[in-house]
Amino acid sequence: MSATAADGTSAVTVIGYGPAAHRLVQRLRHHGHRGPVTVFGAEPRPAYQRAQLLSVLDGTLPAEALALAPLPEDVQVRTGIRITAVDPRRRLVRSEDGAEHPYGILVLATGSRPVLPRLAGAGDRRAPGLRVPYTLPGARPVAKGPVVVVGGGLRGTETAYALGRAGHDVTLVHPGGHPMHRLLDGRAGALVAATLREAGVVPETGRRVVAVEPGKVVLDDGRLLAAGTSLLCTGTAPDTALARTARLAVRHGVVVDDRLRTRDPHIYALGDCARAAGRDHGTLESAWDEADALARTLCGADGSRRAARHVVRPRLPALAVLGPPDALHAPGGQDEHVVLSDPARGRYGRLVLREGRVRAGVLVGLDRAVATVGRLYTEDRPVPPDRLALLLGTDTEYANSSVLPDTAVVCQCNHVTKKDLRQAWRQGARDLPAIAAATRATTGCGTCTEVVRRICETAAASCRGPAMNAAVAPPVVKGLRT
Repeated sequence: MSATAADGTSAVTVIGYGPAAHRLVQRLRHHGHRGPVTVFGAEPRPAYQRAQLLSVLDGTLPAEALALAPLPEDVQVRTGIRITAVDPRRRLVRSEDGAEHPYGILVLATGSRPVLPRLAGAGDRRAPGLRVPYTLPGARPVAKGPVVVVGGGLRGTETAYALGRAGHDVTLVHPGGHPMHRLLDGRAGALVAATLREAGVVPETGRRVVAVEPGKVVLDDGRLLAAGTSLLCTGTAPDTALARTARLAVRHGVVVDDRLRTRDPHIYALGDCARAAGRDHGTLESAWDEADALARTLCGADGSRRAARHVVRPRLPALAVLGPPDALHAPGGQDEHVVLSDPARGRYGRLVLREGRVRAGVLVGLDRAVATVGRLYTEDRPVPPDRLALLLGTDTEYANSSVLPDTAVVCQCNHVTKKDLRQAWRQGARDLPAIAAATRATTGCGTCTEVVRRICETAAASCRGPAMNAAVAPPVVKGLRT
């Protein structure tokens, strides 16, 4: 394979075949790149939506529903090939079978890798019942029996909640004082723990799993917990191994500039493996923004990126975190703090305002505020004078703005409108998997799943009337974890 096309266009080689890489290749063709494009993926299957693995784990969606749309036929996709080294001097990459592949432009989209604890008895991680739900094989549906989720960060908390709702006997073991302790303050964390208990999950906070045995795990206080299945949700780290073979600068992630360039002018990086200034790390939205920007750059257009707005919308009822993780705790003498605490009704809101705009916030159990405040934050709009009414959803102007018109885009990832969902329902898509298959809604980042589910429920209750007019819009965000 030549590193350039006949017209002189540089051949683009992409290493990694996740959602960010898939998006990049789509946008390259959209912006007019006609040169050769080759994608190497280590997994033996085409690209799929990793953000939706939880829906396979809990049985909500079949694995095939996660498949991303096929790339154009003129793109060479090579799955099941692991690239092990980059030779920037010769401008080629080397696969594990020793074959060498030249490139004109190289894009590293290697994503992140799970960070796994050392557990006595785990051996090479193939202990019976021990899984890492980070790929499709690890996220196959959980069998009946007790489940232990190890790690109560975002992924672990979502996993425990979904499996509890699905009827499993779940224990969540987390070393922090409350679930998602890096994202939530103590009051929000306490309400999330209560939500888990209502779903049938037993939170074991302040504890670690130190060993696994057949059918059980051992906690650091010596107690044994029954565990037919143990799921390791203990965090991720950027996969920078390949960048190190090219001697690129690495600081937590591959260091790139505002154009996603490494210090080698022919090598770029994007997604979870990269460390870009001003990047909203760990969300699908930020990775796709980078893919769009890089595609424009490689096609000779303006590849500037907009400033990231950090929004995390976990797959738990009415929960949202706005702003960088440390923004809630950072000192700011001119900041205004608005707090609503109603633990008896499971409600809590905390906003940090600067110059009348939302700088950071955490919202639990405040359905309308999640929609309206999320929109104010993502659009950087001023908040109304009545802060309490905003949090309670009683501010007329802002509450009414949450009602979805037919033209509203419900699934931002696949640009599915409310009208598209209604049409799919009328054509026979009568449950969430069928809606996903017909429209691809929920198969992106997954943060639209609950509103799509409510739309289906409303349609089922009122098949003959104009359905879905009461659906409330979620904030325009895309969830985590590419």
